[in-house]
Amino acid sequence: MFRFENPDYLYLLALIPILAAMRYVLVKRQERKLRKYVDSELAKQLMPDVSRWRPWAKFWLLEAVLALLVAILARPQMGSSINEEKRVGIETIIAMDVSNSMYARDVEPSRLDRSKMIVENLVDNFTDDKVGLIVFAGDAFVQLPITSDYVSAKMFLGDISPSMIATQGTDIARAIDMAASSFTQQEGIGKAIIVITDGEDHEGGVLEAAEAARKKGMRVYVLGVGSAGGSPIPMQGTGGYMKDNTGNTVMSALNEDMCKQIAKAGGGAYIHVDNNSNAQEHLNAELDKLARKETSSTIYSEYDEQFQAFAILALLLLIIETCLLDRRNPLFKNVALFSRRKKVAVVALLAVAGTAPALAQTDRQFVREGNESFRKSDCKEAEVSYRKALEKNPSNPQALFNLGNALFAQKRDSAAVECFEKAAKLETSPIRKSQAFHNIGVVCQSHRMFAEAIDAYKNSLRLNPKNDMTRYNLELCKRQLKNQGGNKQGKQKEQDKNKEKGEDKQQQEQKEKQRQQLEQNKNKMSKDNAEQLLNAAIQQEKNTQQRMKEQRQQSGKRKLEKNW
Repeated sequence: MFRFENPDYLYLLALIPILAAMRYVLVKRQERKLRKYVDSELAKQLMPDVSRWRPWAKFWLLEAVLALLVAILARPQMGSSINEEKRVGIETIIAMDVSNSMYARDVEPSRLDRSKMIVENLVDNFTDDKVGLIVFAGDAFVQLPITSDYVSAKMFLGDISPSMIATQGTDIARAIDMAASSFTQQEGIGKAIIVITDGEDHEGGVLEAAEAARKKGMRVYVLGVGSAGGSPIPMQGTGGYMKDNTGNTVMSALNEDMCKQIAKAGGGAYIHVDNNSNAQEHLNAELDKLARKETSSTIYSEYDEQFQAFAILALLLLIIETCLLDRRNPLFKNVALFSRRKKVAVVALLAVAGTAPALAQTDRQFVREGNESFRKSDCKEAEVSYRKALEKNPSNPQALFNLGNALFAQKRDSAAVECFEKAAKLETSPIRKSQAFHNIGVVCQSHRMFAEAIDAYKNSLRLNPKNDMTRYNLELCKRQLKNQGGNKQGKQKEQDKNKEKGEDKQQQEQKEKQRQQLEQNKNKMSKDNAEQLLNAAIQQEKNTQQRMKEQRQQSGKRKLEKNW
């Protein structure tokens, strides 16, 4: 696709007909003055070498050069654009168990690694589908919002480990609920929730969550990883195995009955994962049964500058105009217009003009080299090329944006955000500036910095309100920020509860001192005064107990007995 980056300069092409009209008027005026003094036939005989058409040819050559220079100012480009690509597929949310029990090795190389292999092969089979990724243990969060960017899906997949979630255990119900709210709002399209777990659900409520997802039109598929006989859980970095509270080695076994019940409640299928490829084929066959519908995806790619061809053509026309004389030379009527030496000189000049861009490599050429390396997944080589481009031109927003993508692919997120911010400041195109803010939001969202991600997505939508993916990520971040706020409130309540316990302890000590003082001063005080102090202490104790009871009712913090 061909376009101009700065099409406003094309208005300068209006100068061409204006200059042509001015020259025509001047030539006609000169001819009228000449005819006043000399007859036209006599003028031809007196000036046989004067050509009427050569000056016009030189003029139009200069006009063509002017048009080419205007085109160069408008920055001609060739390449792809940002557009909405129509696809026919399904939507899939993968909820992967990352509890410590997934380290068990009853499936080679381990339950977790085997699960990653299945997801990677599943993504490789996707063509026009959308995929999202959720990780869960005792808690759950979105690792990758639903997207058609399979490269990012594989990149996020490699970072998954049990250390991502501090709250261990297995809460499948929470993962299913989060997956059900992570799909797009499009209706009529097949939506699948794929739960990959060993089935050790420690929290409960999973059957209700699966049934609720089924009622919303989603299918819940369960991939049970492991063996029914069980396997010890290796402790990473110690060489030993995980033990329970009583000191016994934990044996984690696949709960197939639970997995089958979840799949049945969710209207899907249960698939047992072992060391062969049958599970992968079975899963692909089940997903092929889902209804496929046309969806739209935003495709972004950069244009390449094409001004070099216009510059070479302008140079060639200038050379021709210079060599073309105003008068006919009678000495060269029967001789070629250019001598051999002149031909050699012209050819050499054209060769130098053609090779000049290659000898003096520009920042845009380094950007193209980096893009080629990035397409080959060689992010380090792409980073080198983009940095060379920035050495040539530190204000190149495309080089900064692409450098940010290369750094993000290498998990250097802080440096990537810095590049995206610089690119957004320098970029003049609203669409590309919007994409820079979108990428900042993705990085912040991956680090659970939801407030910063929301600001970035809002800036992106101000520049490009039609980007549905940005709008979806914005709503998802708002929900996640709300949930995060709820967790903080729960922690605050727990702190308040502990504080209250401390206060109660102090109050009990004070009451004890009051009782002791009451005993000591029993003979000195009147009976009425002693009863008043005693009643006050009893009432204070009742108030404290009532407060603690209300706090226990309000507190919803979960306590996990198992950490695998």
